[in-house]
Amino acid sequence: MTWWRAADADARRALIAGTLGWALDAFDVMLFALVLPAVIADLGLTTAQGGLLGSVTLVAAAAGGVGFGWIADRFGRTRAMMLSVALYSVFTAACGLAGSFVVFALCRILLGIGMGGEWASGAALVSESWPAEHRGKALGLMQSGWAVGYAMAALVSGLVQPRFGWRAVFFAGILPAFFTLWIQRRVREPEIWRTRGAVAWTSGRLASLFGSDIAPLTVILTLMNACTLFAWWGFNLWLPSYLKSPRDQGGIGLGGAAASAFVVIMQVGMWFGYVTFGFVSDRVGRKRTYVTYLLAAATLLALYVTVRVPTVLLILGPFVAFAATGYFSGFGAVTAEVYPTSIRATAQGFTYNTGRLVSAFAPYTVGTLAQAHGFGTALLVCSAAFVLAALFWIWIPETRGRALA
Repeated sequence: MTWWRAADADARRALIAGTLGWALDAFDVMLFALVLPAVIADLGLTTAQGGLLGSVTLVAAAAGGVGFGWIADRFGRTRAMMLSVALYSVFTAACGLAGSFVVFALCRILLGIGMGGEWASGAALVSESWPAEHRGKALGLMQSGWAVGYAMAALVSGLVQPRFGWRAVFFAGILPAFFTLWIQRRVREPEIWRTRGAVAWTSGRLASLFGSDIAPLTVILTLMNACTLFAWWGFNLWLPSYLKSPRDQGGIGLGGAAASAFVVIMQVGMWFGYVTFGFVSDRVGRKRTYVTYLLAAATLLALYVTVRVPTVLLILGPFVAFAATGYFSGFGAVTAEVYPTSIRATAQGFTYNTGRLVSAFAPYTVGTLAQAHGFGTALLVCSAAFVLAALFWIWIPETRGRALA
């Protein structure tokens, strides 16, 4: 852990805040995927409507990511993080009170705005707090919080839902709001933002992402990320439903407790994927590591959705999660190393969450295809999206080791 001691106490607290914020983001958001079959049954929804609820969340997250990126550049990384965490916590709990599709969708929209904002502020906070030679490792550890939060959501769902129903599961989502008190008291703004970002900030920062020198890279990064997010949300939002659905509907036919256990075990592989990416990309480069993970994800996911034996799926699951999520650890580092401090959070929010806007079609697309052809066939679309994401790296330069501007 020499790399951990290479940074000061402020940087370590920033990393803890970013990691916990992202873990709690995952916890709140993925509760929905885990109780979706029960929500569909209780509210009388179709599978396509269930997918639409996931899609509107991602559309809102795109808006939240751009908006909170602006807030983080203007008012500070920690303030933006506190507001985003509070927002997604409150409206996750509110989902437990929804009695109709419209009310549920409204809660998912407001939750999504906070969800999108957390990554932009957290990634900027960690990127600016850590030295260049360890930036990938730090962001990998931050990103690994998603696997922890996802596993926590699966555990809470497995324990609470059978006893108290799906509404009680959402009520647990209010807990992350208390995390904002610790951020306020212990986490400082990065020195580079206090001396450069806050001073250099002016209105019209979003337009700076499309200057003649940077516009092509902004577009390519956004498209690449859109493909990865399409694949991730298309697969992970419907994974519990795929595992639980009867075999005659293209699913595996597991019980609710067994499906939750499968998801928890997959998060072990996901966590290692996130962390390993940071170490490997700091050594061999962002580009080579990213492409390797994406192509492995496409291959393993295609295999996963064609295998019908539960024991094999249990073994294969962590390897799928390792490759099909670990690459996210690199996105914060690449964008931090491309854009200057005055627009860094805005750029990270835009490229990540505009990609998320495109990915909003994934839950609805997969849900619609699953309704007609079964989940196994529908999820192959996600494998193809990983391949397309890898192709975009032809136009993205290597950024490892760049000092932040």
